[in-house]
Amino acid sequence: MKVLILSSRASSLMQFRTDLILDLVACGHEVIAAAPEKEQDWADKIAALGSRYSSFYLERTGLNPISDLRGLRSIYKLIKKEKPDIVFTYQAKTVVYGCTAAWLCGVPSINALLAGLGSAFRNKDRKLLKVILSLQYKFALGCCQNVFFQNRDDLGEFLKAGLVCENKVTMINGSGVNLQNFTPQPLPNGDTFLFVGRLIRDKGIMEYMEAARKVRIKYPTAKVRILGSFDTNPTAISPSDLEPFIKEGSIEYLGKTEDVRPYLKKCSVFVLPSYHEGTPKSVLEAMATKRPIITTDAPGCRETVIDGINGFLVPVGDVDALAEKMIWMIEHRAEAERMASVSLEICREKFDVKKVNAVLLKVMGL
Repeated sequence: MKVLILSSRASSLMQFRTDLILDLVACGHEVIAAAPEKEQDWADKIAALGSRYSSFYLERTGLNPISDLRGLRSIYKLIKKEKPDIVFTYQAKTVVYGCTAAWLCGVPSINALLAGLGSAFRNKDRKLLKVILSLQYKFALGCCQNVFFQNRDDLGEFLKAGLVCENKVTMINGSGVNLQNFTPQPLPNGDTFLFVGRLIRDKGIMEYMEAARKVRIKYPTAKVRILGSFDTNPTAISPSDLEPFIKEGSIEYLGKTEDVRPYLKKCSVFVLPSYHEGTPKSVLEAMATKRPIITTDAPGCRETVIDGINGFLVPVGDVDALAEKMIWMIEHRAEAERMASVSLEICREKFDVKKVNAVLLKVMGL
């Protein structure tokens, strides 16, 4: 069969869908991975996975109707050209316009993954935007044969609002993690906290830096590190937001990387104080590396931690609670090491990418 995977970012195809592409190719399917970035920048990387890369037009953010119609038309033309048997799409705009275009083209099997609802949908101050997105989601998901969710909070919200039919829904355990690539590592000496993610406020980056300030007042030898790229998201922060914390020594900014494993190896505790996620892949990679986790009691995040067992869940936006748990990890090294072992056990049982992809392929009839 010919399978078309649509993403709003080419880098996301590599970061989140590499294993899915490899599994599809291994099963003998023809795979086209598509995103808005130029073909000359990504064709070779996707070809190395045994797939082809195609480009289409799409503005990832914003609600300009002319731009969005242009995006819909571009995806429609791509689907008409490729004539896939199956479309698999994720991320807000590619779900909305990818599913719609696939329906208009008569694709036999249309499949959407809701990997987190995003800041635009969850922002209570932007009610009109949520209404528009809800209408778009309802139509797009109505075009689907299958809709995958990564956490029950998001599913519950969509069911309550009547945006998806329950008989189309399958729950999956995040995007999974490759347990051959991410392997358990011994905890390093010293206390090193690590945040990995896009530098946007919805990831809890400001709370993390404020908590770092409190931790280092009590334990000045502790290291609090940030790894990630700046972003165009409406909640993105700027380098000037980091600067005061860097200057005073509260945090270390490591820049961005295509390989997080060396940084995970050097950390003793992984921290993600996000406001909402699908299921955070960064946390799964840390769990596979055998690390205790501090994250928030928020949609998606709470899927990864049993509070007090493999880490802690703290309230969203609570700097004091976050700092308190970071300090606890410093003061209770033996318990932190036990939590790290449980993280690995949970990851192997629940989040192995082979198990996650097996569910996706089975439901899609592949």
